[in-house]
Amino acid sequence: MIKQVIGLSTLVVIGSIFLLSFTPEEHSDFSSYSTAGLDLYYIAPNFTEIEDYDTFISPELGKSYVGFKEALAFKESRGDYGVVNQFGYLGKYQFGKSTLALIGLRHMSRNEFLNDPELQEKAFYAYLSRNKWVLRRDIKWFVGRTMNGVEVTESGILAAAHLGGPNAVKRYLRSGGVNGFADAFGTTVRYYMKRFGGYDTSFVEPNRKAKAVL
Repeated sequence: MIKQVIGLSTLVVIGSIFLLSFTPEEHSDFSSYSTAGLDLYYIAPNFTEIEDYDTFISPELGKSYVGFKEALAFKESRGDYGVVNQFGYLGKYQFGKSTLALIGLRHMSRNEFLNDPELQEKAFYAYLSRNKWVLRRDIKWFVGRTMNGVEVTESGILAAAHLGGPNAVKRYLRSGGVNGFADAFGTTVRYYMKRFGGYDTSFVEPNRKAKAVL
């Protein structure tokens, strides 16, 4: 019993000496650490956006308006006029019912819309035209700036408006990229602005009352 007590006492003494040998410094110097020059992001990344395997590549269309709308359509539906997603969005450009109503297609049935590619193309242009009018000041103010590491372009703004609506894009731009938006799949305004930036959308005329009419 005495040997056990002596042995335990010895371990305690050795342990105390060991701990005392690792005394922390009273002050830490962080002067060599700085965030100066770093591009700080306010929106947490959606990791499904980082590895993007469905990139639409069309060298023939390039950065033209047609290249823009086909690239956007490929992202939305892989260019399928007849698709309906799990949230009820329709067609090649994935329109919701409220958006269709906004551009004059309130009373059209789902099947009529899905089976009319020409009307879907007109609907896309009408919505783009309306958004360009709604965002005309923001296009003037922000194009050419860099926000959250992405250069702001007209086509990027219009693509983001197709994703989340023009008001969501306004909030994003006017907050300096702090007030973000993500759709039901987690896709962000920033991502659409980056992916669809630099296309020539001068073909689109801004029109507050644009309607999809055959």
